Amino acid sequence: MSDEGQPAPGRGYRRGPVLLRREQIPATTSDQRLLLRGDDASWLHDDPWRVMRIQSEFVEGFGALAEVGPAVSVFGSARVAPEHPDYALASEIAGRLVKAGFAVITGGGPGIMEAANRGASEAGGLSVGLGIELPFEQGVNDWVDLGVNFRYFFARKTMFVKYSEGFVVMPGGFGTFDELFEALTLVQTQKVTRFPIVLVGSDYWRGLIDWIRGAVVDRGMIAAKDLDLLPVVDTAEEAVRIVVQRVRELHAAEENTLSLQTDEDL
Repeated sequence: MSDEGQPAPGRGYRRGPVLLRREQIPATTSDQRLLLRGDDASWLHDDPWRVMRIQSEFVEGFGALAEVGPAVSVFGSARVAPEHPDYALASEIAGRLVKAGFAVITGGGPGIMEAANRGASEAGGLSVGLGIELPFEQGVNDWVDLGVNFRYFFARKTMFVKYSEGFVVMPGGFGTFDELFEALTLVQTQKVTRFPIVLVGSDYWRGLIDWIRGAVVDRGMIAAKDLDLLPVVDTAEEAVRIVVQRVRELHAAEENTLSLQTDEDL
């Protein structure tokens, strides 16, 4: 990124598979144009055609990620500098995930995402980055082996959940919270049934957990047992151990269910 917040000349601005630079960089993103209805009825004619573009994002994403194999997504702030302890921790987590047999998926950007991609790549594993079109595009980091760029957040978020066995969530901002709470909602409502979520950094997440345990549980907005969906750890070893353990438990439960169904058919 340049000092003015605009894309650096060598990086450019990615809109799906298209690379734009200098005066070709648009003033709005695809998500903005989709959600902005406008003052006239032109959206009635534009939106049906936009559906084809949305469909193509799903087709391209499914095609690119179909053979990734078991993977875990690592989320966290794009603003973390390489010298920050969280950067080293994310890299270690990714390396341990690779050694446990997982590919590592991130949002493909800088900060924690870059650290996780780097850790996975240096450990000899598959490093995946799912980029997104933003007003100030930062590009996919250099440690991504397999990168897919998306115009629409909802298409990208589908890929995270569909191709991940679980989420490791490090300190981050609104984007990190968005992914965290969407995954929690999917697990709580049993839209996904085998999906561990681990929060890393008790000093960062403690306030959120205390608020959920107090205001949210006390008012009956969620059940107390729902807090079990949010283990908080401080080390890479703990984070990966929980992911591996829960994935194995959930796979074993699925195999037992399948075995029971097969026995009933005999």
